[in-house]
This record gives sequence, C-alpha cells and structure tokens, in this order.
Amino acid sequence: MVVIQQDEKSQHKNKAKALKVLRARLYEIERQKKEAERSQIRKSQIGSGDRSERIRTYNFPQSRITDHRIHLTSYKLEQIMKEGELDEFIEALIARNEAERLAGES
Repeated sequence: MVVIQQDEKSQHKNKAKALKVLRARLYEIERQKKEAERSQIRKSQIGSGDRSERIRTYNFPQSRITDHRIHLTSYKLEQIMKEGELDEFIEALIARNEAERLAGES
C-alpha cells in the first residue's frame, strides 16, 4: 500500500499527513475483515431456513404438529399449545437420545 502526500512544503508535515492517511486505510481494512468474519459467523448460526433445518412444524388448520428430528406427528396441537401436554414428544426425544448413546457406545 502506498500513500503519497505533497500538500505542504515541509517534508515532516507531509510525512505526518501521509501516516494519518495510511493509518486510516489500515484501520478500515482491518474493520472490514472483522465485519466479514462476524457476518460469516452470524450466517452460520442463523442457517438458511430450509425445510431440512427445521426442528418442528406447526400446522394450525389441521391441528398438527410434527417434530422432524424424531419423525413424530401429533394431531393434538391445541392441547400441546394451551395445556402444555408435551409428554409424547419428551418420551420420544428421550428414547432417541438413549438410542443414539447406545449406538455411540458400540
């Protein structure tokens, strides 16, 4: 990177101005790198919203809830949402977790 400054008659003043410009350019480059890195991290956390990334789907017209991780579909959406009847899902998640741990041990 090259900075040329010839506004003043004094070489010292030109050098000081050139160093300020250089410092500002370097700072901007570093800021852009950090911003790009932060943006990349955020994009990796957010995901695309694609169906394959979804955990659960709520279908209110059909009163259906589907948990895609355990492939469980229930038609008790109102009881789940209003009364918190999550036992069916909790038991299925626990069973899947135990099966994964057993598969990992063998």
